[in-house]
Amino acid sequence: MAEILTLSSTLSLKIATDALEITDNRLSKKKNRASCAAGVVGPTSSATRKIPLFDVLWAELSSEFKLLSVTFAEHTSKIAVRPEKLDYPLDLADVEVTAQWVEQLLQKAYGGAQRERRIRVLINPQGGRGNAQELWANECEPIFRAARSKFDIELTTHHEHALKIAEELDINSYDAVACVSGDGVPHEVFNGFGRRKDARRALHKIAVCPLPAGSGNGMCWTVTGVGTGSMASLIYIKGVLTPIDLVSVTQGDKRILSLLSQSFGIVAESDLGTDHLRWMGGARFTWGLLTRIWGKDVYPCDVAYKVVMDDKNAIREYYRRGGHPPQEEDYSEEGLPPLKFGTINDPLPEGWVFKPQPTMGNFFAGNMSRVSAEAAFFPAALPSEGMIDVISIDAKIGRVISLKMMTAAQNGSHYDMDCVKYRKVLGYRLVPHGKTGYISIDGESINYEPFQAESHRGLGRTFTRNGKYTGGEYMKPNAKK
Repeated sequence: MAEILTLSSTLSLKIATDALEITDNRLSKKKNRASCAAGVVGPTSSATRKIPLFDVLWAELSSEFKLLSVTFAEHTSKIAVRPEKLDYPLDLADVEVTAQWVEQLLQKAYGGAQRERRIRVLINPQGGRGNAQELWANECEPIFRAARSKFDIELTTHHEHALKIAEELDINSYDAVACVSGDGVPHEVFNGFGRRKDARRALHKIAVCPLPAGSGNGMCWTVTGVGTGSMASLIYIKGVLTPIDLVSVTQGDKRILSLLSQSFGIVAESDLGTDHLRWMGGARFTWGLLTRIWGKDVYPCDVAYKVVMDDKNAIREYYRRGGHPPQEEDYSEEGLPPLKFGTINDPLPEGWVFKPQPTMGNFFAGNMSRVSAEAAFFPAALPSEGMIDVISIDAKIGRVISLKMMTAAQNGSHYDMDCVKYRKVLGYRLVPHGKTGYISIDGESINYEPFQAESHRGLGRTFTRNGKYTGGEYMKPNAKK
């Protein structure tokens, strides 16, 4: 099959290695005539436009076979795109050859990604700054529509509405659930799948794709590396299905699935303790951290870990190797995976390391690299490794070092600070002291009581550009220290 489609003596389209190259000499002739009229003499090169194949959304022939249309995502800035369409008449081109060329273009443009994905769109109109509907209409929907995605939309109206929708979803009718929200709606969707009789099948089949309409948008930043609705939509359209770790958190008689993080101490207090400041967007976390650093608060607790790695150099080398090799999918049972270490109500599992922490300042555990645009707290996190990254920091480090750490966390360089203890664990148990305080699971509050967590390798699904997380740039060999 020829990769070059000749539409006329002055117009051709070529499918190159990573771009669609459009050579249109009609433009250069117009420029040449204008140059001659102005007294300018000299050759004029062909006008060639290159559109990255990743940006090609669709191509088709008109119903009368007289027009070839190519739709693509045009970059309006470094962080935003909009759909644009180019139409070319088929005066001289063979219709059958053109149809075959269109199919070849779509195959190259989508690669291993599925075309015309079927998407259930959940919009939380109250999330973040309350602009979710506007974000969907102005940034996201035009991109999905241009790519011929099939979608239906529902607004969430109350707490756990998305959980109920996911619990009752016909998973055979959809490929993904897009959540126009912060991290709260994806949290509900994963837990809704977890309540189903066919929980494991639902979690393996449906990709959960957050579009950034919240305060932190940690999952969106981790899996796409962008914070705009249009760019995130493009990545979900062209991205590959990627297994991701989920964490089971048990407390009392409850089992909760966590997609992003679990926190106790200053991060939990800065998140949940500033819930009334959601109108500030991501700045509310900074405000919360600053006020608590100044107060030098202490959060005593006891922690037990099932440690796999706690040497930072070893963790860095493990990350650079790409973690563990892929594993076979387990569809043998329908429900959630059994808990390897039991629940919080069981005796402490054998081999766990118990550590009293009377001066804990921050306990932060995560299975994704970023918790917001400017917080790559877990730079060594990988999508599907079956481990939880845990950071612990003593409250006695002082205000100046605390402020330095907060700044360093923007790019992950806090990893190498002596005050930051970094572990990869299979599970952990935390017992808070005192009677009141905050514990956060994906930004959602749970009771101020003991809880236990363990990782499930590759239990969930999302779409990523290349099967990897963003936010780990600091761990790479050439990263600036």
